[in-house]
Amino acid sequence: MPLRTLETWPHGAIMLDAQHTRFALWAPDAFYVSVELEDGKSIAMLPQAEGWFEVEIKCPAGTRYRYNIDGELDVPDPASRAQASDVHGWSIVVDPLAYAWRHNDWQGRPWHEAVIYELHVGTLGGYAAVEKQLPRLAELGVSAIELMPLAQFPGERNWGYDGVLPYAPQASYGPPEHLKALIDSAHEHGLAVILDVVYNHFGPDGNYLGRYAKGFFQEAVHTPWGAGIDFDRREVRDFFLDNALMWLLEYRFDGLRLDAVHAIDNPGFLQELAQRVRQQVDSGRHVWLVLENEFNQAGLLKHGFDAQWNDDFHNVLHVVLTGETDAYYRDFAQDPTAKLARCLGEGFIYQGQTTRHGHERGEPSADLPPSAFVAFLQNHDQIGNRALGERLHHLCSPQALKAATTLLLMSPMIPLMFMGDEVNAQAPFLFFTDHHGELAQAVREGRRAEFADFAAFRDPERREHIPDPNALPTFEQSTPRLTENAHTSLYRQLLSLRHQHVVPHLPGSVALGAQVLADGAVSARWRLGNGSVLQIDLNLSATPLEQPTPQHLLFQTPASPTTHLPPFSARVSLAPVGEHF
Repeated sequence: MPLRTLETWPHGAIMLDAQHTRFALWAPDAFYVSVELEDGKSIAMLPQAEGWFEVEIKCPAGTRYRYNIDGELDVPDPASRAQASDVHGWSIVVDPLAYAWRHNDWQGRPWHEAVIYELHVGTLGGYAAVEKQLPRLAELGVSAIELMPLAQFPGERNWGYDGVLPYAPQASYGPPEHLKALIDSAHEHGLAVILDVVYNHFGPDGNYLGRYAKGFFQEAVHTPWGAGIDFDRREVRDFFLDNALMWLLEYRFDGLRLDAVHAIDNPGFLQELAQRVRQQVDSGRHVWLVLENEFNQAGLLKHGFDAQWNDDFHNVLHVVLTGETDAYYRDFAQDPTAKLARCLGEGFIYQGQTTRHGHERGEPSADLPPSAFVAFLQNHDQIGNRALGERLHHLCSPQALKAATTLLLMSPMIPLMFMGDEVNAQAPFLFFTDHHGELAQAVREGRRAEFADFAAFRDPERREHIPDPNALPTFEQSTPRLTENAHTSLYRQLLSLRHQHVVPHLPGSVALGAQVLADGAVSARWRLGNGSVLQIDLNLSATPLEQPTPQHLLFQTPASPTTHLPPFSARVSLAPVGEHF
């Protein structure tokens, strides 16, 4: 019996040459495993040490296959590089070198140049349809697009966070070659491409790992999605580490956004991921690693990660702009203006303070650069996790939104916008799935139960009007019309100013603090890397403030000059090196 000599086998079907493929499956709870080909052939896999099964066979790219476990169950390859249809169907052998890249000299963009546009590939029509949006986004001033998760999920439509085959780009969006063409074209337009990856859980339908590889999970560790993934196991770690490297090396993504890492009960895995990426990606390439982390673990941002999505920035601004204090917004309801000032001056608001649940949250962050924080007024979560998917311009005044947008696009934090922000898209962005049977009913009921804490939906009858995630119209309503309008000119003007006056001098920037001017109004200052000082005065109240206009005014909204700070206004000033406001 052959024994493996490497520390682990690379998971999945790896082509050895044009005609031969090596298949490897970690199945420690299986007695017998075979590769089943669509033409009817069945090839027994050879058992190896530590629960691996492996075989090399004549098998070219395009071959459809699956695994049979103990003669009882046919399953897709958990490391499938492509699926013929759904997560329950045939996996496809993929030649990673088949695509002919056109822009081999692309080395990415430095992190400080990032202006990120988050989008959902499915609602925009697939990889090829997103490619058509690239010239418009580049001209607008966007420097990176971020794709919501692409891992193959059950059904034809999904947010992406129910993926169960992390190596396989969603088949309903197009084949892997179309995804590579999208990335190639983005590079042609000077756009970096980030992928949102989910390493904290598998979706509820189509995950067969529990049948033949129970060691993937720790039953004693509970997450919102079930048993936690066991990142202490080398085979499990490498499954996800190799996946991250596949996206960066084979698909040439320029970065990864790691979803909900607070649900990964193993900080060593995250540090190893950052280390492996930094070691194995060519040193000349700019590759970005960004976290979503409810725990505000500032320490991770000093160990290989570029930045974290700053939910605190969004949450406190949402409270100030809309007055909403339901659910998690309650943590920002008390003295939100002071909290906003702390966010602008120190990064995180919660740096060890106690939340409404009585838990301490966060770590000190004032020593981090402003670019360690990704700021946003909305994203897929903050729109889609609303019961009716309303966008921010439906919830606050247009003048206040313009002022907040000025803060977003001109502060030294890294700005992120969600698809449609730049046109004030009227379409909601709802939560949608394509589950069936009992699972569909459970998702529907669970979705409605989530809003029992919200004043508008405490009445069970009102919750019945929350859109069914599985209904096709829920998905169809979430497709935005991206026709440019007067609002787009605000984005274009601000991003032009950002790229001209802020971006070149972001490296070395430090916050100089922020002060409360009045309820709903703050003033924040930053010293940029060249010694100039950026100041943003923001008034989100209905009261004008006696705040003298700085000498070095760069932008203001509303545009009419005034000696005070009008209601719902913002102004941006930039004092040259050696001068002061």
